[in-house]
Amino acid sequence: MKLTFIGADHEVTGSCHFLEIAGKKLTVDCGMEQGADIYENVDLPCSAAEIDYIFLTHAHIDHSGYLPLLYSHGFRGTVFATKATADLCQIMLRDSAHIQEMEAEWKNRKARRSGASEILPLYTIQDAEAVVQHFQALDYDAIVTICDGIQVRFSDVGHLLGSASIELWATEEGKTVKLAFSGDIGNINQPLIRDPQYLSEADYVIMESTYGDRSHGILPDYVAELSQLIRETFQKGGNVVIPSFAVGRTQELLYFIREIKMKNMLPEFPDFDVYVDSPLAVEATNVFNRNVESCFDDEALALVKQGINPIAFPGLKTSVTSEESKAINFDPKPKVIISASGMCEAGRIRHHLKHNLWRPECTILFVGYQANGTLGRSILEGATAVNLFGETIEVQARIKRLEGISGHADKEHLIQWLQAISPKPKTVFVVHGEDTVCDTFVSCLKEEYGYNAVAPYTGGAFDLLSATWLEEGNRLHKKTSAAAKTNRAATIYLKLVAAGQRLLTVIRNNEGGSNKDLIKFTDQINALCDKWSR
Repeated sequence: MKLTFIGADHEVTGSCHFLEIAGKKLTVDCGMEQGADIYENVDLPCSAAEIDYIFLTHAHIDHSGYLPLLYSHGFRGTVFATKATADLCQIMLRDSAHIQEMEAEWKNRKARRSGASEILPLYTIQDAEAVVQHFQALDYDAIVTICDGIQVRFSDVGHLLGSASIELWATEEGKTVKLAFSGDIGNINQPLIRDPQYLSEADYVIMESTYGDRSHGILPDYVAELSQLIRETFQKGGNVVIPSFAVGRTQELLYFIREIKMKNMLPEFPDFDVYVDSPLAVEATNVFNRNVESCFDDEALALVKQGINPIAFPGLKTSVTSEESKAINFDPKPKVIISASGMCEAGRIRHHLKHNLWRPECTILFVGYQANGTLGRSILEGATAVNLFGETIEVQARIKRLEGISGHADKEHLIQWLQAISPKPKTVFVVHGEDTVCDTFVSCLKEEYGYNAVAPYTGGAFDLLSATWLEEGNRLHKKTSAAAKTNRAATIYLKLVAAGQRLLTVIRNNEGGSNKDLIKFTDQINALCDKWSR
């Protein structure tokens, strides 16, 4: 019974935990790394084709983004998630694949001109569309038997529509161990979605620590602050540009702006326009509207029962086509532009930054976490110029941050979530935090609250029955460039190797088949080998 830490260890992105239990191989999350992480994630200790199950805490790409890559390398198991997460992944994974393909196409145009080697996208839209066919939706709060020796329960953790903590019961040789994976623990008092639900018991806890070293402080009046910021910018004739995560944060902003308009808090600008410039955000908003009963909090449900859509209002405009997107910046009237990606790493927001960063009358408003090494983090920390589409853009716009708005619990509420689990778990594994934050939070849990806590490194492996470490993990290996890793993961040869590993898995699964079928299968393999033997 073995737990191996793969990703988001002493780092924030790329969440992935690998389990070998009850004769099965599975992961909790399979996320893409984003930004400049420190450590090189180890590879999964088996081929993709050998993975039986994936349990997905939520749809954010740093938790789900490698699922299409896993499929392209032979995964054909089952992905278990809530219905809302499955709905969101249908659009988010396809959007991620589109970005992979577009970036590869752009780089290959340059490569052809310079004579450099062309690259492949990390995965394709076809891979994304194929893997979502392997999703199976589970309801919140129901204990589900997955197979002999494995049971799970998903509980609403209040981070994103459909997000969950996952309780997992693993039984081997008559011994049962219970693990609790926190997923990303949500902030309290967020609009639209419910506050995190607490778990009651677990032998081992694997929990995030994104804000494990700080407090969000007193809950701000987001509506009043946003209203004042829009007023100040419009009075100067500028635009308010908001890099926003298409799923979750965009819908929260729409909720705030609907209230600003409903209360007529900007009477001097009564009909101001708000553009949501992200096809993904538009589709995600539709998913929110389809999951009202299962995911909305009481306040949002009350509005719905009154016939009020909590995330719609007069002046809300959506742009889907690239032509509609380009037209936004040729409209001289002051406006609010909400666009993805939230960390400014890709997508249409980069075009809006190109058109507005150099204008002192404009405001760039950050409303979410900016990972180390991202363009958003650079701008927020005071960059005087940035490079966009091969052009140097001076940063003259006002740069602001809506303080306190976060989809993640702060230190106080992380501890509150953990303390609900009683008695104390045998070990708390602290993950999903920047390098020093993980260590700081572990020290706090040990010294102030008496927990046996540790922050594992990627590659660390733990025996859950004997409670002993089998592998320490990778503390030293610095991360290669994202581009180099993408190129390596997407080479045709490695895809061929993955196909061969899948073939071996299929062969093993056919043990005990009829002699007639096995002879036919053997002849087909030999014929293929004869064709390609060199």
